[in-house]
Amino acid sequence: MQNSLNKERNIVEFTSPTTKTTTDVIKGSTISPVSKLNEMSKTAQITPIKANCVCVIKKDGTREEFDNNKIVNAVKKSATRVLVELSDVELKEICDFVDSNIVKMNKTEVTIADMHNLVEGALEHINPKVASSYRNYRNYKQDFVHMLDKVYQESQRIMYIGDKENANADSTLVSTKRSLIFNELNKELYKKFFLTVDELQAIRDGYIYIHDMSARRDTMNCCLFDVASVLKGGFEMGNLWYNEPKSLDVAFDVIGDIVMAAASQQYGGFTVAEVDKILAPYAEKTYERQYNKYICLGLDFEKAREAALNDVQKDFEQGFQGWEYKFNTVASSRGDYPFITVTAGLGTGLYEKMATKTMLKIRMGGQGKKECKKPVLFPKIVFLYDKELHGEGKVNEDLFKAGVECSKKTMYPDWLSLSGEGYVASMYKKYKRVVSPMGCRAFLSPWFERGGMKPADENDAPIFVGRFNIGAISLHLPMIYAKAKKESKDFYEVLDYYMELIRQLHIRTYDYLGEMKASINPLAFCEGGFLGGHLGIHDKIRPILKSSTASFGITALNELQEIHNGKSLVEDGQFALEVMEYINKKIQEYKEEDGILYAIYGTPAENLCGLQIKQFRKKYGIVANVSDKPYISNSFHCHVSEQISPIEKQDLEGRFWDLFNGGKIQYVKYPIDYNTEAVETLINRAMDKGFYEGVNLSLSYCDDCGHQELNMDVCPKCGSKNLTKIERMNGYLAYSRVKGDSRLADHKMEEIKDRVSM
Repeated sequence: MQNSLNKERNIVEFTSPTTKTTTDVIKGSTISPVSKLNEMSKTAQITPIKANCVCVIKKDGTREEFDNNKIVNAVKKSATRVLVELSDVELKEICDFVDSNIVKMNKTEVTIADMHNLVEGALEHINPKVASSYRNYRNYKQDFVHMLDKVYQESQRIMYIGDKENANADSTLVSTKRSLIFNELNKELYKKFFLTVDELQAIRDGYIYIHDMSARRDTMNCCLFDVASVLKGGFEMGNLWYNEPKSLDVAFDVIGDIVMAAASQQYGGFTVAEVDKILAPYAEKTYERQYNKYICLGLDFEKAREAALNDVQKDFEQGFQGWEYKFNTVASSRGDYPFITVTAGLGTGLYEKMATKTMLKIRMGGQGKKECKKPVLFPKIVFLYDKELHGEGKVNEDLFKAGVECSKKTMYPDWLSLSGEGYVASMYKKYKRVVSPMGCRAFLSPWFERGGMKPADENDAPIFVGRFNIGAISLHLPMIYAKAKKESKDFYEVLDYYMELIRQLHIRTYDYLGEMKASINPLAFCEGGFLGGHLGIHDKIRPILKSSTASFGITALNELQEIHNGKSLVEDGQFALEVMEYINKKIQEYKEEDGILYAIYGTPAENLCGLQIKQFRKKYGIVANVSDKPYISNSFHCHVSEQISPIEKQDLEGRFWDLFNGGKIQYVKYPIDYNTEAVETLINRAMDKGFYEGVNLSLSYCDDCGHQELNMDVCPKCGSKNLTKIERMNGYLAYSRVKGDSRLADHKMEEIKDRVSM
């Protein structure tokens, strides 16, 4: 026990002109160390300054009078943390030890660091376990200082420079700045308290990337929210009861409120699936009310019917326009514009078709001044395509034609094939269940109504609406490959290590979120927005998590092929295919062993596409066609600069389609000036292949005269540079230019500049 005084952290040596060091005096003595030290203070041959006359200099430079009560409180807290109760005698000995040594220092001011050393020195003799607790808490507070300093630096950058990590967030707004600063703090807390040392090292080096660290401890990721279930019979929101709407205009308002409220309680994409079918019953109610009104006014059947249908049409137009205003101008409590997606196109009834056609019409018409209208970004529209409904001569062919016209002008809708090949189409063809994308590209794995991960019997069917994802973590495959080569290890051995890290992170996330109460998102967990979501506000959400997915993201597959043999996905791609087949097999094993719906996700790297280049260069330098550009390729896409035709790109990327069933989109650039026939031909081809297809154009709008054309930087009509430009970010659209400025990061702008095939 006495020798512990010699530990480096706890040596407390104070000398007077005629005394030995504290350590020398107590060494070999039979007197208790603290008592002996107190004796020394009485015999010291100096004129001591009384401890109660000393000021303590705190970390921030301020001074306060020395107070033994603060020592007692701090020591008691440290003891409580390790389930120890110190006696009054022990507390007095600690205080006496500190007092005596302050006197020996013969100073009027003592730093807080010296005070901590004195307390630690006393505790080492009284109770080493408490000393360790005190020391750990001290280090913990020091860590917090460093963490908060980092947050402060980030806050200054956000306040005065802005942030372009998320194209949906306008960092010029005060509310967004506040949210971004909080996110920085939450991200640091996540790293400090949730991650192991190995996981922290992996993300710092760049071998894996944990998406949305600022929100992962609080809530879930993207979802297919069950709006129809919430509306049915009424619901409670914000401690107020909402009756189920009795008309179309009220339904639009209420759905808008539900979406904004629920989307704020999560992160990632928020999808309202088959919105045409959700709205149709409320359109019928409006029709019946208006029809009866016109009959009472004396109109005959035909005129009453025509007038009532006109009223329904107006409500659809005003409703969709209202959504476009709300979803593009009202930021959520997260500080960004919620990533809202709606899917439609399968409804064959009068009101369902009216809903889809009107939605497309409003999007094509744009918003803004009469002479300067331009399309909005949200909601993202996805057209659900079934060849038996939308093919030539079929009942919904008119909807398909309207969708093509809209895509060639606004890039939306994107197109999801339900009648081609692959996973999504197979679910629809076998069960008539639609796997709508969550946000820009994430897809849910099947969860069966009675059997869960596997069907209970041949009559069991999967359910998708009302489910969600708990987060994505991406593998940086080129870096993992480079590490394996540098360390002379097998690539798959190193890959296994990082996949296992991600696996364990997902398992802990499930366990952590499972302890959350339903009150964190009442619309989802208490009012039926999520599958099984009729819990009490104090119930834990663990039972609902079982149907959620957890994603393993993949970036830079093209660069993986390049680092392997110096060839791109266009030139080769065989090794990339082998790696994805291996990952798929491994993930299937994880699913069976853990009972968790893991999914493989083609990561839509936004800010990440630049970050991963920096991380690679720091470790492995600049490698030709791997890290020599300021961005990496997204997921399984060919490099954007490839000189290939849209058909070639569809075929090359189609090789990987069934290996990314947890999240994928295929898109090609249409180097054509609003050519309807070309757009329609390529969409049809993509639908036959079973793709989720995006139409890529570079839309440009002059904010001064209203002129619009593809990819202009100066208005040829009025000479203005005051342009709005819309580009495809990844799976969704974003502003690459707004009044001369951009919400996109520099590396993303470089990628856009290089685009040929995308």
